[in-house]
Amino acid sequence: MTEQHSRLQVFTSNWQAAALLLPTLALIAVFLYYPFLETVQLSFYQLRVLGSGEWVGLQNYVQLFESGAYRNSLVVTVLFTAATVTASLFLSLIISFLIHEANRFTNLYLVAAIWPYAMPIAVAGIVLDFLINPRIGVVTWAIEVLTGFQFAWQTNGALALVAVIIAAVWQGLGYSIIFMTAAFNQVPDSITDAAKLDGIGRFQRLFRIYVPLISPVLVFLIVIQTIGAFFGGFALIDLMTSGGPSNATNVLMFNLYQDAFLNQRFGYASAQSIVLFGFVAVLMYAQLRVTDRYAYYGGA
Repeated sequence: MTEQHSRLQVFTSNWQAAALLLPTLALIAVFLYYPFLETVQLSFYQLRVLGSGEWVGLQNYVQLFESGAYRNSLVVTVLFTAATVTASLFLSLIISFLIHEANRFTNLYLVAAIWPYAMPIAVAGIVLDFLINPRIGVVTWAIEVLTGFQFAWQTNGALALVAVIIAAVWQGLGYSIIFMTAAFNQVPDSITDAAKLDGIGRFQRLFRIYVPLISPVLVFLIVIQTIGAFFGGFALIDLMTSGGPSNATNVLMFNLYQDAFLNQRFGYASAQSIVLFGFVAVLMYAQLRVTDRYAYYGGA
């Protein structure tokens, strides 16, 4: 006990703590806070690649909110995020529970479920694009043979958004499954045995017992996946649809990329970055406030 106490008292000086934290704080300041402040400043200018910036004040923001294309991108992003997060959480919850309930080959099932997440997102996009290609895709061919429905997502805006959502859910399932499987493994066996003795069915046990117990993990995944959907869908859309057809999959991040690096409107794109950051920050705060009311963290 004395040895442990002495170890805890080794660093008692604030200067020592500051010295240990300084490298991390320096990296955060250089690669996070400085670029953010620079982006805020650039959002008040009209800039080109070669040439000086012209101060325009709030003109970029006014133009942004008056843009029909930007409002369309906002709606597409909200739909993409809502569908991706909902489908991913529900499917990963079911898959993780079935893996947890399995008596044999649990590790094999777990590896099979999470392997798409191990692939780079660009590779996942190429694989999905090949599998559901309207002309040569195995999946779309099977759908057409079995149902007669032609999944022509390359020319249909609504189907294109569905295709991108399917790709995002398939690629990201493994992340949620890892956390949910770990959460299920922390549920005491005595609770499961008692539920079985009371005659509670498998899926009633999942939603009435397990979900409340692992709710903190679900809150974490909702927040993380929402952020990922807002900022991480760029690669899939760039590879599969390029924002089309007719801007049906032109999410905010891809729209920002086009304005910054294709149209060279850096001030306007900076304003989009700030608005996107603010929108996601408010959404995260609202999510945490709402979901924390229903999350169970133990105790009385």
